[in-house]
Amino acid sequence: MKIIEIGLAAALALFVAAPATSVMAAKKPAASADGVDAKSREKGMAEAPALVTASGLNCTVTDARWIGADSKTKQGYYEIACSPGLGGVLISNADPATPPAYYPCLETGKPTPDGKPGPLACKLPGNADPVQALAPLVAKSGVTCTIDKARSIGASTKNTFFEVSCTEGAGYIMVASFPADANKEVKANTCLAYEPGGNLYCELTTREAQLAMVDTLAAASGKSCVVTDKRYILTAQSGSIYFEVACQDGKGYVLERASNGSLARAIDCANAPGGAECTLTDAREAKTEQAGLYSRLAAKAGFPCAVEKYALFPTRVARQEVVELKCSDRPDGGVAVFDADGPGRVYNCIVAELQGYGCSFTPKAASVVKISNDLKALGKGSCVVSDARIIGKTESGDGYIEVACSDGLPGWVLNYAAKSDTPKEVLSCRQASGVGGGCKMPTNKSGG
Repeated sequence: MKIIEIGLAAALALFVAAPATSVMAAKKPAASADGVDAKSREKGMAEAPALVTASGLNCTVTDARWIGADSKTKQGYYEIACSPGLGGVLISNADPATPPAYYPCLETGKPTPDGKPGPLACKLPGNADPVQALAPLVAKSGVTCTIDKARSIGASTKNTFFEVSCTEGAGYIMVASFPADANKEVKANTCLAYEPGGNLYCELTTREAQLAMVDTLAAASGKSCVVTDKRYILTAQSGSIYFEVACQDGKGYVLERASNGSLARAIDCANAPGGAECTLTDAREAKTEQAGLYSRLAAKAGFPCAVEKYALFPTRVARQEVVELKCSDRPDGGVAVFDADGPGRVYNCIVAELQGYGCSFTPKAASVVKISNDLKALGKGSCVVSDARIIGKTESGDGYIEVACSDGLPGWVLNYAAKSDTPKEVLSCRQASGVGGGCKMPTNKSGG
């Protein structure tokens, strides 16, 4: 599985484990009924704030207790409760120049091999629920998760790792700073990105339970799909998670789940984005079928094209597809805009740049042929266009394109109405001197 922008194997190269056994011989004050006596709290509150500052923790100490000291190492052990901040245990060193070590309560609360609480388990009332104490970190990550369970995985010199399971059914490995700080970057990586038994994996949820969310996404897609198979594909930098589903009727889809848990979009396997292609269904057959559909739609829009290859642009308007087309029966392709309720339109690749779309299949030399024909229709047939440059658009939506002529004589500026592929006016470079700085192509600078 590919994890976007996360190098966890390297991050865990220097793993830190709480030294639970080193304090077994510590000298401890007598404990009260609730486990915290007045003298321990008094000593803790007097000494812990300075240790927090020395450790670099983002913690406003609201409560503290002295746990004890190790007579051999001269280390001191303190529990702190923070608001804001994540409560835990600080370990001071004999050498004041060495910053105190810090371990969150989820780490120190791990039971010993015999199942009993460890000697560094947190006891302060403010640390009574170390699981829910992770809520600010989860919120900072941007995912929607009501924490059900959590566990500490460990830390490196740069990051702290927790696993959380959510009542909504998802599970994540949280990657926070070290020490963990909700004011710094926090990433939530879906548990599906980690194989069971690996160096880093989830224990609080199963893959089967997490994949159950895919059925909900499929139902919300509006597609007629009885799911027969499903798989996790990848997680994008935006936090979106991609799944593939195979349907009983032989079709398949890529489902994009937004970071808030909702369905962002359902993509036919024929149009699956690079890196998220379908493997559970025959995407080649789907692409062939889709190419045929685009051929029919392009012809309906007045652009005969046997679509050989196509690529979708991100959707800007609901119920609209924008697709670059490469044709097998003509050298010039185009950018098609297909509306659900209209015939659609196809822009020449050069004119498409005025609309914010660039072609990758069609070379400019093939696209300028149409521009030459448009000039001829406007009475400027002596100019065979050799190159073209986008000048820009006005607030009203009119677009301007500068063209150069192959004979080296001064070229022209074409004016296109909004959403039109045919120029409505042709201007000489002198007439267009006030349009976007005027002509700039070498053969046009003298004007005309």
